[in-house]
Amino acid sequence: MKKNFGIITVGLLIGILSVLLVKLGNPANMGFCIACFIRDIAGALGMHNAAVVQYIRPEIIGLVLGSFAAALLAKEFKAKGGSAPFTRFVLGMAVMVGALMFLGCPFRMVLRIAGGDFNAIVGLVGFVCGIFGGIFFLNKGFSLKRNYSISSFEGYLFPLVLVGLLILAIIAPSFIKISTEGPGSMSAPIIISLIVGLFVGFLGQKTRLCMIGGIRDAVLFKSGYLLWGFLSILIAAAIMNFAFGYFHPGFADQPVAHSDGLWNFLGMVVVGWGSVLLGGCPFRQLVLSGEGNSDSVITIFGFLVGAAMCHNFALASSPAGPSVNGKIAVLIVVVVLAIISVVNSGLLKKEQG
Repeated sequence: MKKNFGIITVGLLIGILSVLLVKLGNPANMGFCIACFIRDIAGALGMHNAAVVQYIRPEIIGLVLGSFAAALLAKEFKAKGGSAPFTRFVLGMAVMVGALMFLGCPFRMVLRIAGGDFNAIVGLVGFVCGIFGGIFFLNKGFSLKRNYSISSFEGYLFPLVLVGLLILAIIAPSFIKISTEGPGSMSAPIIISLIVGLFVGFLGQKTRLCMIGGIRDAVLFKSGYLLWGFLSILIAAAIMNFAFGYFHPGFADQPVAHSDGLWNFLGMVVVGWGSVLLGGCPFRQLVLSGEGNSDSVITIFGFLVGAAMCHNFALASSPAGPSVNGKIAVLIVVVVLAIISVVNSGLLKKEQG
């Protein structure tokens, strides 16, 4: 237990801060949601026209810059890339399709459970099944191959781009779109969102926190270290929700959620499976991008394009439920994940041999 003290403490802090962001203006059960916040940024940049989800979320910027600062201070910043970049881009889009079917990333799944949303428990079951699917292919030799050292400037470039995005968020020029209603119009003050993002990104880099890592490592390596972070976020957020009167148990009328169990399940199967293939959940990809990993940056751009695609082609769910287009897209993505998994695990070569 002593060796897990650090990540437990960090998880408790993150859970507390997540609910405080809701108290200060973020949508309910959405102190953090990597998928939702990247979707909002895509809308703010005009990549989709869903007027209710358009806002440059400072939390995303803070997460990357906080990780960047932590990596520099610890001399762990290493610019690297070149590990199947386009495959990672496609996997990023695939994970976003699953997340916007469920209406949340693994981080928000935990926060939704902490708020009493039973639909998120269904999502958790799907998430675990997806992780086990990914582990199956890891055990069969799945790999996107190694990455390579690249120019330090390449590693600095993404944090610099996000500093530019932060400036746009602050000055809010006319070409940046900002929701006047819906989830995109609900936000904590920009400076507080940024500071919390910086803090969480810094802590995330220090602890290697990852929402899939806890389950994956428990199965593969019998290590519960990352799982303690997952559980402590859940516990702290639940206590805070009780304290503020935000805990509302049940399936019906949950904020920014739907109650179609099958598609909540399948959406998170996609997120769990795709995240294992990528080597980390969406939160972990942001942290890795701050450490200089350009493969994670490519993945994040996959998230961004995937989010825009989901709203431009009516793939994203709404509180009314999933769309027909979204259901078809999830099934297509399952096939895509299967193909990527099989091809990169060498199973075809073994069969041919």
